[in-house]
Amino acid sequence: MTPEIPCPCESGRPFSVCHGAAASAQLEVAPQPTPPGHVAVPEILQSMQGLGFEKVKHMPGSTWRDNSTLVIIPSREPFVHHKVVTALQQLIAPMNSKRGMWFCTGDEVGIAYNKMIADILANPDLSKWKYILTIETDNLPPPDAHIRLLESIESNRYDAVGGLYFTKGEIQQPMAYGSAEEYQRTGVLEFAPLDIRAALASGNQIIECNGLAMGCTLFRMELFRQIPQPWFVTVADVIEGKGAMGFTQDLYFCKNARALGKRFACDLRVKVGHLDLTTGIVY
Repeated sequence: MTPEIPCPCESGRPFSVCHGAAASAQLEVAPQPTPPGHVAVPEILQSMQGLGFEKVKHMPGSTWRDNSTLVIIPSREPFVHHKVVTALQQLIAPMNSKRGMWFCTGDEVGIAYNKMIADILANPDLSKWKYILTIETDNLPPPDAHIRLLESIESNRYDAVGGLYFTKGEIQQPMAYGSAEEYQRTGVLEFAPLDIRAALASGNQIIECNGLAMGCTLFRMELFRQIPQPWFVTVADVIEGKGAMGFTQDLYFCKNARALGKRFACDLRVKVGHLDLTTGIVY
């Protein structure tokens, strides 16, 4: 319905009442032509019909998640090999997420990890980040290592996932340890190097295990709140009642974590080099 035009006689009555409907119709404003270079509003509205804009008010998404990661790197020496530096520079960071890199030099590896993680958890900002990625100064992660590990850790809600690399020397063994399936079946926790040939042949990209080395391993930050300190202890001593024992800091942590029900996996897509700093050979 067209609104009534007020009469200019200041009577407050509509123009059609004072002067009749015919006179009122003569005063209706004619449509204005569209200026050159402009598009009329009705044409715009017509062109948008059927595109769905009239139905969309807000479309909630779920494809972004917090991938904030602190990369921690212990080193016995004050300098890092140029091949390792190059690998670190090429490491792709997840888009639109925070990532920081932190070195500790001069400490035994287990002590270095304990110091860095304790400092992170004590910091009101850094303690809110989601992940810790450990890289060691004789390892060469591929450029997509961080991205792939972020995928695999969420694929089955693992507590930590590591890349695949091998021991140095004439006989190389994968540094992923113990059958998670056997542990579940027998209750016996063991850390023999896994035979990954069947997994590779079947195309299985992620293999659950009992223990991981730390040359390129992604941990959930919350894991270190759930496992009591000290997290990492290197054992090479005679233990009363047990005799001579040797245990690296990574498997010490994995043993305690697995006993509390935490789960680990090795991502076979992430192939990590293991650099012999003396000879320059990469295994």
